[in-house]
Amino acid sequence: MPQTPEEESLGSLVAQATDQISTLVRSEIELAKAEFRFDAKRVGTAGGLFAAAAFMAHLCLILASFTIAYVLAQWLPDWAAFLIVTVFYLVVAAVLVFVGVRRLKGLAGMRRTTRSIKDLKEIASPEEPGAGLVGLHREPVGRDGA
Repeated sequence: MPQTPEEESLGSLVAQATDQISTLVRSEIELAKAEFRFDAKRVGTAGGLFAAAAFMAHLCLILASFTIAYVLAQWLPDWAAFLIVTVFYLVVAAVLVFVGVRRLKGLAGMRRTTRSIKDLKEIASPEEPGAGLVGLHREPVGRDGA
């Protein structure tokens, strides 16, 4: 026969509360891990974009720059042809970096975990100063009982 809430012992209530708190803490840790993994994937993707930008800029500057510069050198002085090619590839690299930065700005920053922990803190902290403290509302008693 199940006990009513009035009949439950203090020990069983404390055991239930402890079990629920530990479950809640484990759930919060799992949420934080999941959000961290999600953000780590986005950072990895942005890092890959930066690496691709650097690789593309490197290859373009070495291989295609000479070809295009020599073609332009037929109509322009050599220094002007090489300058035009260099500026073009720097613009391409800057666009790739811009796309990578935009990807990084979209990170969530573990908002749900932060909000959940704040909610727990509000639940755990008393509304009034001294609320929940046993005997705080009582007047102190001196040695003589007065």
